[in-house]
Amino acid sequence: MSSITVPALVETDWLEQHLLEPDLRVLDCTVFLRIDPETGTRAAETGRADWEQAHIPGAAFADLLSDLSETDNPRFPMEMPTAEKFAASMSALGVSNDSAVVLYDAAGNMWAARVWWMLRAFGFTNAGVLNGGWKKWEAEGRPTASEASDIIPGNFTPNPQPELIAQKEDVLASISEGSTCILNALGAEDFRGGRIPSSVNVPAMGAIVDPETATYRSADELQAHFGEAGATDHEKVITYCGGGIAASSAAFALHLIGVNNVAVYDGSMSEWAKDPEMPMEQG
Repeated sequence: MSSITVPALVETDWLEQHLLEPDLRVLDCTVFLRIDPETGTRAAETGRADWEQAHIPGAAFADLLSDLSETDNPRFPMEMPTAEKFAASMSALGVSNDSAVVLYDAAGNMWAARVWWMLRAFGFTNAGVLNGGWKKWEAEGRPTASEASDIIPGNFTPNPQPELIAQKEDVLASISEGSTCILNALGAEDFRGGRIPSSVNVPAMGAIVDPETATYRSADELQAHFGEAGATDHEKVITYCGGGIAASSAAFALHLIGVNNVAVYDGSMSEWAKDPEMPMEQG
């Protein structure tokens, strides 16, 4: 068991005070979504180069695009890795089951939240997301480093929690079932453009995270946004987005206000929209 317990939402003061704790592992989870100016399409790009330039002291880089996604015949982009692959990747990053983990990114917290959710899905709960991420840490003039720290390999043993990951069939069954809230975490324009029937919209960027500061909204604000959408009145919530990333941020925010009967639809619209048999709504 770790000597420290990590709060779910980690403030920069707390992290700086605990940076030298031997059980603590800090992971930079940054991915950038680049938009092609000619086609308007989005492409994911690893944040490793930025991590090599500057990062929180002692932080290792967790590569979501390769090490923490299924790359062997994935059903959709950034599919959850197998338990074996996830365990190997976490162990290589120095994470063991008795570690304490703080996750951050430079792109609005959703990538850090994605890794937080994956850790939960594999049975690890002593992890938190840095509020404001790299943006807040750097703006406050806190210490940074450019050199990579030596990593002592960990021994991570997964304990899968399948109820935390929704499959397409689960979502389809929930559309008319009534006791499950299907929550779309994309922006309002994307939501109107095409969504799973009966789903409600709580945008990850805006309603959940302040895009100016990259910090999560207060508990009262989150309670209000989720409450207005009806997410707090159901027996269960399934979150989704384009590819399971913003959905993880929504699931994390729900956890912050004590709503834990939540599953993330891993395939999200990347899988759903490609299946002509799946119903869609617009407008």
